[in-house]
Amino acid sequence: MVIVAASIAGCTLGPAYHPPVAPAADSWIESGNTEINANARVTPAWWEKAFSDPLLDELVAVALEQNLSLRSATLRMMQSQQLLAIAVGNQFPQLQQLNGSAARFKENNLILESYDIGFNLSWELDMWGRFRGEVRSAAASMEASVAAYDGVLVSLVAQVAQVYVQIRTTQSRLEVARQNIQLQSQSLHIARAKANAGEVSDLDAEQAESLLYNTKAIVPGLESTLQQLKNSLAVLLGRTPYSLGGLLDATAAIPTVPPQVAVGMPQDLLRQRPDIRVAERLLAAQGAQIGVARAELYPSFSIAGAIGSQAVDIDRLFEGESETWSIAGGFAWNLFNYGRLRSNVRLQDARFQQLLEDYRQTVLEAQADAENAIVAYLKSHQQLALIERAAAASRRSVELSTAQYTNGLVGFNTVINTLTSDADQQDQLAQSRGAVAANLVQVYRALGGGWEVRENLVPVELVPPETRDEMQQRTGYWHKVFPK
Repeated sequence: MVIVAASIAGCTLGPAYHPPVAPAADSWIESGNTEINANARVTPAWWEKAFSDPLLDELVAVALEQNLSLRSATLRMMQSQQLLAIAVGNQFPQLQQLNGSAARFKENNLILESYDIGFNLSWELDMWGRFRGEVRSAAASMEASVAAYDGVLVSLVAQVAQVYVQIRTTQSRLEVARQNIQLQSQSLHIARAKANAGEVSDLDAEQAESLLYNTKAIVPGLESTLQQLKNSLAVLLGRTPYSLGGLLDATAAIPTVPPQVAVGMPQDLLRQRPDIRVAERLLAAQGAQIGVARAELYPSFSIAGAIGSQAVDIDRLFEGESETWSIAGGFAWNLFNYGRLRSNVRLQDARFQQLLEDYRQTVLEAQADAENAIVAYLKSHQQLALIERAAAASRRSVELSTAQYTNGLVGFNTVINTLTSDADQQDQLAQSRGAVAANLVQVYRALGGGWEVRENLVPVELVPPETRDEMQQRTGYWHKVFPK
């Protein structure tokens, strides 16, 4: 439930905001499955525990340091921080101005001089909390930008892990294709030997050769896919594809998954998913804007003052008779606005209600996303176990059919069929193993895991050092923001 009520308390007109109660399930649909652990929360650096792959850990570390999209999110976060600082500054005297002038002019054939220097101050008092409301809104917006940064980080880690899994899966499929080429080459050799001996016709050898070259034709396509995946990984790492070099040339196994995965409870999504936190903080920011709009309905009060010195001779500035000062107070009230101000209040409230519905929708979609990822992972695990048995049986059938054909017990069609089936079966096994690992990555992405690795650093601290140096060179000011 969200409560937004107008009140005048402590000279503040504005909404009393409470985070909305979101519909969250008590448990996961698959909570009874022993492969998931709902009692343990997601480990921040989940990729380290899930796959125990040092190279993947290294790739993620490089991406977190060099990825350009993440750097862009960091700078957007910093912009929100500066907007908050501006809003805070607006609570203090809005005009603090030192001014001066010097003039020389002719009047009635006389050459006259005039010198003037002074300090002016003007302060609109925050009687109804308009400026404080802007601060609350800017603070919530900055928190939303932090959560948006976390969302980019979560997505980046998941993308790096998924591309890495796809690379290893493609390498495994290439290895399977080469093994099948070797098996089919042996079958072709047997068929030709039997044809040369007059035991069978040349048809068997032609069929074996056709199957062999069809399998060989798969290799270039997989090699193309592999290079494209490496190029995608290079972009995620903030590098050119060429600079990746031979980092992933060596074939390695597809990352294996742990026997049990920590997923926490559905309620943890409200704290953990960055998109939910973004939606809630934007809602809070808009709630503050309602108070800002309401404050416009009431009069504004201000005080102003000035102190200075005026003289016709520069040497007489700051002498007693040249001293000037003034102090004044005033108010302004937009009485006849033809409903514009009240319409603006209703406009801000309607935007708040829209963001409230968006927040509720985000929570529902997040839960569905997580449930979908969990069930996809569990079912792919079950599917892998069945495909492994099928692949083992398929490989045994190739060995049996080849031996029987060699001994003249079966025709070559049986060998062709088993070889064709085995090629598909072994490739399906490699893809299934990759799907299990990829689905686990999607589980962690859906749960919103990984952003905690930023260790609660503030936006300025997340700006890369080289970016800080560039900003210092352009502005000459950022040494105060980025202390050495």
